[in-house]
Amino acid sequence: MLQGLQRVLQVSELRSKILFTLMMLCVCRVGGFVPVPGINGDIALAYFQQAMGGSQNIFQMVNIFSGGAFSQMTVIALGVVPYISASIIAQLLVATIPSLQREMRENQEQGKRKLNKIIRMMTLALSFIQSATFARYALQMNMSRPGIITGELLDFQMFGMPFLFFVLVISTMTTGTIFLMWVGEQITERGIGNGMSLIITLGILSQLPTAIGMITQQLNIDSQQPGQMNFASVAVLLAVFVFVTIGTILIIQGHRRIPLQHARRVVGRKESQGGNSYIPLKVNYAGVIPVIFASSLLMFPATLGAFVGTGNWIGTVASWFAPGSTAYLLMFVLLIVGFTYFWTATQFHPDQIASDMKKNGAFIPGIRQGKPTQEYLEATMNRITLLGALFLALIAILPNIVSRFLGVPQTISYFFGGTALLILVGVVLDTMKQIESHMLMKRYDGFMKKGKIRGR
Repeated sequence: MLQGLQRVLQVSELRSKILFTLMMLCVCRVGGFVPVPGINGDIALAYFQQAMGGSQNIFQMVNIFSGGAFSQMTVIALGVVPYISASIIAQLLVATIPSLQREMRENQEQGKRKLNKIIRMMTLALSFIQSATFARYALQMNMSRPGIITGELLDFQMFGMPFLFFVLVISTMTTGTIFLMWVGEQITERGIGNGMSLIITLGILSQLPTAIGMITQQLNIDSQQPGQMNFASVAVLLAVFVFVTIGTILIIQGHRRIPLQHARRVVGRKESQGGNSYIPLKVNYAGVIPVIFASSLLMFPATLGAFVGTGNWIGTVASWFAPGSTAYLLMFVLLIVGFTYFWTATQFHPDQIASDMKKNGAFIPGIRQGKPTQEYLEATMNRITLLGALFLALIAILPNIVSRFLGVPQTISYFFGGTALLILVGVVLDTMKQIESHMLMKRYDGFMKKGKIRGR
């Protein structure tokens, strides 16, 4: 491992990319400790800890995605959730509007710029709406726990509401989300790895010490009294951690090989037979993106219900999809499967693959070129995608199953399986692959000497 890091640092371009990425991620973490002006972060944190309790709820999920910034009401409290939601909506628009599909195919660069512009505008709009809803909920928090909001901000009334407070919260949090979006784009373009995924991963990693501290507290090692957890529960959690890690690696890197043969070619006076090759169809073509999309989309009804409160039909409907409930888990599984197929359909193009094979004289044994090859690739990809999507959904809901059977607080089990660990492992694998490809381009040995990710 140390030799691999040494080889990485020897490549000046790669070293600059890694340093730039680390520097931008450090800037993101600084924003997680800067509260919105007029907000007492300590009192807000105490309120959220009481609201979270030991069960999994929307506060915990948003707080993990934002790296603890949500509970302290900092400038980046919304995290990158508005950007992810905007990306989902933009991908749906591309899939449903023929003109956007045609533009993306005919001129990919221009289409990509137009799509990024749509995502940015939607991110701005969603950040405005979510920050306004957050400000409204902060007022309810201040009524039950006075002192969270500075009194001077509440004194300035306009249109029957604290206008200055709303303007301050909306402008600050919206700016924080736009800043995170810019940082993520800069990391993707000038650094290493996917910027948005790395920001989410950083937030997850920043909460791990808190989870470990909670485990120590639950074990009650310092006292002779039995704690709420025992070492058997910790052993099961570690086993789940190992299972999810191995399963995620296998499901992300696993692929089905479709054999190819090439027609005979005449070169000069000699007739040559093309060598055998294969098409690698990934079992999970979308990676961990469906889990991120499904988690972000399910945050919306839970957030709306928590902010609006009970006593109305909106709160009642939203309570059905409270995190951890049966309806929530069922919808989570359906969304993961749906987004896996949706993302695969938008990124995997069997018609183009079949066309390229026909031009190059390649064919699948027993399958005719052209339309039959396209249909065969579509059917094969649909079958293996179903297997990958179901396995991904199983890992995602595993913390809820473990929590119910072992009685472990989901605040702890959430980190040892499910969405957080899926995102963490997936992003680490993707970043390692990018580092590997950079090193191979510079004719260096790969980062890993063993395993499937290797440069030899």
